Amino acid sequence: MLRPAFSASGWIFDRERYTISDVPAPPSFRPSIAPWLSVRRSAEAVDFYKSAFGATETYRFEGRGGVIARLSVDGSEFWVADESPEHGNFSPETLNGSCVRIILTVADPDAVFAHACAAGCTVVYPVTEGHGWRVGRVVDRFGHHWEIGRPV
Repeated sequence: MLRPAFSASGWIFDRERYTISDVPAPPSFRPSIAPWLSVRRSAEAVDFYKSAFGATETYRFEGRGGVIARLSVDGSEFWVADESPEHGNFSPETLNGSCVRIILTVADPDAVFAHACAAGCTVVYPVTEGHGWRVGRVVDRFGHHWEIGRPV
């Protein structure tokens, strides 16, 4: 028997009895896409993203020595949790690289880039202008790549 599962919309459902379409959406629901970052040391990662990008926690669940958190950077949300190889969720540290890049679009990419580097990110390439963007790329302490920029 499968155990109840948590969906990103906050609803609890039993996979054997219901499908997602059986679960009513809250009245204020709107579709969205948000990355879910698999990391090692999730609590440390949450603190790091708060420091590096000014993220705020909008949801936090603690258990089994780790954290599941939804974070927001000026309304743009992403999730963070410990990797779970048994479910196919691997951190970049386990994979020795990442298969996704995150693009953080901000008004002042130079300031956010500098702040992220001061918090512990490593420069992949500095902020420059090209292809209609002012953008730079960093890798965070957990192996995720962030492009920080804005259209020009």
